[in-house]
Amino acid sequence: MTSLPLPTHWPLSGLRLTTPRLELRLPDLDQLAALGSLAADGVHDPAVQPFTVPWTDAEPAQRGRNVLQYHWRCWGEWQPEQWVLNLVVLHDGIVVGTQGISARDFAVCREVSTGSWLGRAHQGRGLGTEMRAAVLHLAFAGLGAQHAVSGALDHNTASLTVSRKLGYRDDGVERHSVRGTAALVHRLRLTAEQWQERQQVPVGVEGLAACLPWFGAASHDSGGQDRTA
Repeated sequence: MTSLPLPTHWPLSGLRLTTPRLELRLPDLDQLAALGSLAADGVHDPAVQPFTVPWTDAEPAQRGRNVLQYHWRCWGEWQPEQWVLNLVVLHDGIVVGTQGISARDFAVCREVSTGSWLGRAHQGRGLGTEMRAAVLHLAFAGLGAQHAVSGALDHNTASLTVSRKLGYRDDGVERHSVRGTAALVHRLRLTAEQWQERQQVPVGVEGLAACLPWFGAASHDSGGQDRTA
């Protein structure tokens, strides 16, 4: 019996995004373990919760396990009609964080949402901007998205700064309960036209063509050609 390579069964495993300093890809088990360890070591000042879902409030060991289980759950539940792509972020071959991009009914709505985090030791170096730019390139140039949305709590200045640097515009506010207290979330939106005007980071894409049907984007005019822009 012939054993076929993993990308034959799971094309997402062959997808790669690169920026001048980073590589983003679906993690293998060792990289996923490293990501869990990074989460266990801490993502932010424990006194301030920057996420609307306070997953980082768990104890360190549980936090690490939760990261692994979340990735596995997203893999297992993947459908073209609803998907969450969580990419590990590598800097000089070292796992520094994760960048996610997700969509529901992408073939119809052409809208994606993003989320990310970096280990504390890797923050404040502009990596957050590069990794977000990478998945925006994937969304707009690779998949033919028309809109990208994001959101951040009022005090999450790092996320808000990245969004505004990349051209997002305000899209209203929401109120959430975080740690039992009302918190304000700023919604942000970026259109394809605004993205084209503000591209700042060169991004390379490999292995996309085989993945297009998995994203519900098989009819995109680019044809899913791998390229750098």
